[in-house]
Amino acid sequence: MGFNVLLTAKKNLKIIVPLNMQFAFHKYQGTGNDFIMIDDRDEVFPQEDQAFVAHCCNRRFGIGADGLILVQQSKIADFKMVYFNADGNESTLCGNGARCTVAFAASLGIIDHKTTFEAIDGLHSAVRFDNGIVALRMHDVNEIVHAQKRIFLDTGSPHHVELVDDLSTFPVVDKGRTIRRGAPYFDAGTNVNFVEQQREDTFAIRTYERGVEDETLSCGTGATAVALAMHHLGKTAANSVTIHVQGGQLVVQFQPTAQGYEQIDLIGPATLVYHGQWKG
Repeated sequence: MGFNVLLTAKKNLKIIVPLNMQFAFHKYQGTGNDFIMIDDRDEVFPQEDQAFVAHCCNRRFGIGADGLILVQQSKIADFKMVYFNADGNESTLCGNGARCTVAFAASLGIIDHKTTFEAIDGLHSAVRFDNGIVALRMHDVNEIVHAQKRIFLDTGSPHHVELVDDLSTFPVVDKGRTIRRGAPYFDAGTNVNFVEQQREDTFAIRTYERGVEDETLSCGTGATAVALAMHHLGKTAANSVTIHVQGGQLVVQFQPTAQGYEQIDLIGPATLVYHGQWKG
């Protein structure tokens, strides 16, 4: 078997990838958050090879994406979603990625319009509409930390939320990188969302994503976190909140409870960009 030897500059590690590796992939995007989708129901993709996953996501030397998602068999649901950040690490829930996975699963004939699927944080349900919109049911949120200028909550992934002025010119990458591993988050890290209110029920956000280590055009769990945080702060009384991201528009609907929030739905488009064949 031939091998392609790659060098990672950061750790100077040799990554050995079989030259004859071939697999079909589909590229999906949800409001600009883009993902490599792979039908891995036979579980042959080398998901333990972090460097190879990162190589696939590299925008210059690979396919290019914010993350890579495998659709695998599940014993308890319609399918299992396995999500990797662009750095190759398996990660926590990706909201836009999950919506795109639902659309991909439908294209494979695994599901029709409604589904229950398995993700790293447990089971999720979703509805896919004929116009390409996917509504994803998120887990309940019962803990929100409000300290000084920040709000912190976990919507399947951890999120720092902070209101700012002049969002369009705000230094998202510099500030996000500093907060991402700073106190009180440290090694575990967090995603960082900067928010500006536009109307009573509408907010604009920009997000620095851990694992991508850069600003992305959209973050579904981040949009969810912002909607709940703004309601928690009393910035909105609406239970259907529009979130403008760099790549489009998402809607977050929810029901407040005495403990927090439930019946949380992340709603937005999930679109096929193209499909292809990887021939290593």
